[in-house]
Amino acid sequence: MAEYRSPYITRTGAQAVEIDEGLRSYMLRVYNYMASGVLLSGIVAYAVANTALAGIIFGTPLKWVVMLAPLAFVMVLSFGINRLSFFAAQALYWVFAATMGASLASILLVYSGESVARVFFITSATFAAVSLYGYTTKADLSKFGTFLFMGLIGIVIASLVNIFIGSSAIQFAISVIGVLVFTGLTAYDTQQIKESYYGLQDQDTANKTALMGALGLYLNFINLFSMLMNLMGSRDE
Repeated sequence: MAEYRSPYITRTGAQAVEIDEGLRSYMLRVYNYMASGVLLSGIVAYAVANTALAGIIFGTPLKWVVMLAPLAFVMVLSFGINRLSFFAAQALYWVFAATMGASLASILLVYSGESVARVFFITSATFAAVSLYGYTTKADLSKFGTFLFMGLIGIVIASLVNIFIGSSAIQFAISVIGVLVFTGLTAYDTQQIKESYYGLQDQDTANKTALMGALGLYLNFINLFSMLMNLMGSRDE
């Protein structure tokens, strides 16, 4: 595996120290956005699952709106981030996290609270370890980007097909492959986020880039959690 050579290692002295401190601050901002989004989603999911909103949403066609709306938010942020103000992009991110939380309430309705907590802990530990690897490794992970993206596309297509087939075997395969893909994407995206810091030109760009980095890590975390729930979750009797 080729060694990953960040532009950082070409800097020395006071300039290198300044960049290192700036990088730590930048990455901390990314992780704070990501963790805050996960927390907001968890709060909304719990609120929906334990109130009359559960029946209103999942007992009516409204469930499709809640399930598909997060995708719309991701597309708007991904393709329109340069045209949006940072305030508008940040607002969309929080609305997206809340809407995703409403969608994730379905997990709380199906699986026991104990298994949800257990899998969430496993997901958090796995995510932290893999993201730390992506941040610290000297290996160049960029060569895996295409492979991971193809795996992601395959998961999406297989999941859509399985909506109509309803095969438990296919779902199991999707979940296993999904765990591998989103674990890999976490390490890959973390290294890419770290790399993006060196190309930042102004504060507005830095704010938007940090937000988009957080969005990518958030999606990796939520998808990893969902895949592990399919594999390890205990259904509520």
